[in-house]
Amino acid sequence: MNQLRLGYLYGVGAYLIWGFFPIYLKLLRPAGPVEILAHRILWSVAFVALLLAATRHAGFLRKLARRPRALAGIGLAAALIAVNWGTYIYGVNSDRVVETALGYFINPLVSVLFGVFLLRERLRPAQWAALGVGAFAVAVLTVDYGRLPWLALTLAFSFAGYGLVKKRLALPATEGLFVESAVLALPALAYLGWLSARGDSTFGHVSAGHTALLVLAGAATAIPLLLFAGAANRLPLSTVGMLQYLAPILQLGCGVLIFHEPMPPVRLAGFALVWLALMVFTADALHHSHRTRSAARTQPPTPTPPQAADLALTAPAKGAKNPHRGPEVQDRRSRGRSQRKS
Repeated sequence: MNQLRLGYLYGVGAYLIWGFFPIYLKLLRPAGPVEILAHRILWSVAFVALLLAATRHAGFLRKLARRPRALAGIGLAAALIAVNWGTYIYGVNSDRVVETALGYFINPLVSVLFGVFLLRERLRPAQWAALGVGAFAVAVLTVDYGRLPWLALTLAFSFAGYGLVKKRLALPATEGLFVESAVLALPALAYLGWLSARGDSTFGHVSAGHTALLVLAGAATAIPLLLFAGAANRLPLSTVGMLQYLAPILQLGCGVLIFHEPMPPVRLAGFALVWLALMVFTADALHHSHRTRSAARTQPPTPTPPQAADLALTAPAKGAKNPHRGPEVQDRRSRGRSQRKS
């Protein structure tokens, strides 16, 4: 199997897991959102630690300990992903899967917004149009919900912020997830201990299957991230960007078709506007990428300057006889110098 096909396999696998993740989270009831979050953090640490030990990559921790700014960035990334995970778990377990899907549809537009205001990036007209349509979609959905879709906006902004911090840190997927989860492990363990002391913990008290599902939350968190990293290393960025819409489409399908959440006409119109914004944004990105590649192919090659070694071969040293002159010329000059001396 070639690398491109393997990249597609990894990418589709990652987004399929994320797309059907609401079904998995529903199976973790009657555990509450914070308890599920705490278990997800702890078992992620355990699962990724086993991976690092098996691949013998644990030495990166010593190098990371000598980078205090990177550690501070990891702390910020950990806080953002905890907010994102916690909000998502709350949304699924409070029967708002459709709104969580909206958050991940909006996320690419929020990432563009961060690029403008935080990285001082300049947008093309089509990108500004996509942002305008996205903002109008949020206004329509606000009218439908009777409030701001704060759950969707929290998911979109927290994950966009997490992506921005991760881009600056440039850590490998496995190592980054381990350190982020390790930062959150102590408060997660403290919460679970407090919950158990109160007698409110569900771990080990519901069924063997429920306990096993809580333990497997670590693998369910780490595996799609590793698959995504494998896809990102093998596929063009534009392809990865197109694949990312697979997860919220599946989440929306879970909410409407499996969990029977309502989708009134105004809400559907708001989603349609979000999809329109994403279509404009994606089409512009693909067009710009195609133009950039075409310009690179048609640009004439820069002539290579002569090397110093070539010049040394063609230019004789000062005072030396030129080996390219004929022997009769060199003999005539030698006889002329002899006559002048006599």
